[in-house]
Amino acid sequence: MAAATEKTILVKGSATEVRVEGTLTAVAVTPGALLERTSTADQFQAHSSADAPHQSMFAVEDELQGNEIGDNYAASARVQVHIAQRGDVVNALLANGEVTVIGDVMISNGDGNLKVLDTDSSANATTEHPVGVVLNVLDFSDSSLADPTSNRILVEIM
Repeated sequence: MAAATEKTILVKGSATEVRVEGTLTAVAVTPGALLERTSTADQFQAHSSADAPHQSMFAVEDELQGNEIGDNYAASARVQVHIAQRGDVVNALLANGEVTVIGDVMISNGDGNLKVLDTDSSANATTEHPVGVVLNVLDFSDSSLADPTSNRILVEIM
């Protein structure tokens, strides 16, 4: 399986789906980005600290405006946010330069994208904060002959 082809961010969710709405900071965000709250309670931005603690919150497509997952939210726009729960499957964004295989543990890249947890370092395995497990193979590395048309990956939330 290559890049995820689903047309929604929440691919599989629980019956008690949690969505909130807020305002973005002055930076545009792509649906599928890992988000964090700012110091203003209803304001969100792309998760800004690589390998850091996070609440598994993802920007979802703005279906109320007829937008799809490829339609970015403009800077300072209202944003729909899914607060993921264990077992949810989300259509997230893979960081440039990464290669995934099924079962890889994903962590924040510090820009709203996800990267593979480096399990070669025992320190990393205990100090980084996993988001979930990847469910598809994707080569978004510089070594691939051509990057895929999408950097979307399916991630089951831990």
